[in-house]
Amino acid sequence: MTPTSPPTITQLLVAWNQGDPGALEQLTPLVYRELHRLAHGYLAGERHGHVLQTTALVNEAFVRLIEWQKVEWQSRAHFFAVASNIMRQILVDYARAQHRVRRGGNAQQVPLDEALVVSNGRAAELLQLDDALNSLAKFDARKSRIAELRYFGGLSVEETALVLNVSAVTVMREWRVTKAWLLQEMSKGDGMMKKRSGGKL
Repeated sequence: MTPTSPPTITQLLVAWNQGDPGALEQLTPLVYRELHRLAHGYLAGERHGHVLQTTALVNEAFVRLIEWQKVEWQSRAHFFAVASNIMRQILVDYARAQHRVRRGGNAQQVPLDEALVVSNGRAAELLQLDDALNSLAKFDARKSRIAELRYFGGLSVEETALVLNVSAVTVMREWRVTKAWLLQEMSKGDGMMKKRSGGKL
């Protein structure tokens, strides 16, 4: 990096972690850009009218990411790994809330610009996928992480390889196996896995 080069996300994360008050101000637009890209990867296959609001998803992810200030950030790949996990948590938490409301739980009205809009079927599919990934993680954590990074994080094969410190060839090979296993796990219904099997999952 030359003296005039702007700081990277990793450098700003480290500086923020070390208490630099100006780092967060510089970091915010960079992180928002990356979170929008990750969210877009997740939302790209959605039908009109059955999509998550990108802004709401990104805003919530950013708020949760800020809570990770004390993490010793190692790299941009580390950021991707954390952000993908946060995206998954947000989506699954919201889907669980939707499920509780449908089953007669307490429904809380939330302004549209603060809510994640998910169809009822979509919420059920998210929960089904989360359960399948949790089951997979019990006997093959890396394959579960590959699916999380690819699906919830929207990462490319190369980015996923960077996060997991393996080759792109390894990711591609394990991704094929993972997709087949998840498709079998979710074959009880017409879940998102079948609809997206030609894409990331």
